[in-house]
Amino acid sequence: MSIAESTSTDLVELAVHTLRAQLGGSWSVTPLKPTSGEERKSGSAFDGHVTIAPPDNSPYTELLITARQSITPREVETQLGAIRNILAHSHASPSMLVVSPWISARAQQELRDRGIGYIDLTGNIFLSITYPAIHLHLQGASRAPRANPGTATGNKRVTLAGEKAGRIVRFLADFAPPYKATDIANATQVDLGWVSRLLGALDDQRLIERTNRTITDVDWADLLHARATSTKLLTEHNYVGMIAPAGVQSVLHKLAALEYPSYGQPQTIVTGPYAARAVAPIATGGQLMLYVDNSPGSADSLADHLGLLPVDHGAEVLLLRARDAVIFQRHRKVDGIPHVALSQLVIDSLSGTGRMPAEAEAVLAHMRATVEAWRQPWLASFASARRH
Repeated sequence: MSIAESTSTDLVELAVHTLRAQLGGSWSVTPLKPTSGEERKSGSAFDGHVTIAPPDNSPYTELLITARQSITPREVETQLGAIRNILAHSHASPSMLVVSPWISARAQQELRDRGIGYIDLTGNIFLSITYPAIHLHLQGASRAPRANPGTATGNKRVTLAGEKAGRIVRFLADFAPPYKATDIANATQVDLGWVSRLLGALDDQRLIERTNRTITDVDWADLLHARATSTKLLTEHNYVGMIAPAGVQSVLHKLAALEYPSYGQPQTIVTGPYAARAVAPIATGGQLMLYVDNSPGSADSLADHLGLLPVDHGAEVLLLRARDAVIFQRHRKVDGIPHVALSQLVIDSLSGTGRMPAEAEAVLAHMRATVEAWRQPWLASFASARRH
């Protein structure tokens, strides 16, 4: 069954087939067909109704199935959670199961928190019933398949991929609310309509909280995770692999000796393992990753200055051509060398290779413990910008 072609009937059949496969042939999973006059009415909350009986002929349990082409954490909270509460107080107290082409990790967590089961086409499965004792929890795809409708508002699809989304994610992570869509649009130079659509999608995912038109809270850690699943560091940015004949430490010494502008943004900046190690050292080794601006010849010029030589394999240093200026914004200085902002470092590392995602989690732990030190209140930042 392809994701693009899945109907509600297909999804319910998928749920029945999956339950039978996971429970084994000795269990009975029986779809109940509506009797005459009980056909499913338009707008009903459920698309299927099955009974599950254990092999020892003990009393069965009932499972109500709802099929959704997509499901957001906000819908779990406002719609499915309310239905679950009603069912919990009913005499039969049947269990609920949501089946969808793909369910995000955040929506999965919201469903589990409410005791609602789920199945998707990629293999994400959860069902926990006390009697008869059933506990299934399997992990499928962490990214939405390409054919998935994605996150959309209106007729225009918006996702966390791309440069515009990258600017907005960095703003939301780096600045503490309150602020409005107009503040974000002005600060990031992204069209207000596009900003509003993305904020609507983030609200559905419960990554932001809003009161009227004002953003009051941002789940910045999960937002960085979500952005990282929509990008890949070494795919998004063209890069050149280099070796350092005099050693990587000599490269770092030369970087510290470079003249950087006293204001504005640097044109060379460290990300990846060396930047992560400066914040939360959990490993040694790894490549030195340097962003350079995307102007013609910038990578070659920097390589000459640092004494680097290009190689096809076994690179010690990677020069990445930054696709957007936001990568250099709100940078930090470490031993005289510009490093990317912590939010950018987490995105890069989570979407990187090898042990980089583990290094990102260590950086995130540091960020949670020191949030007041690195995250600026937006109103104070705006006032400071106006004074200068």
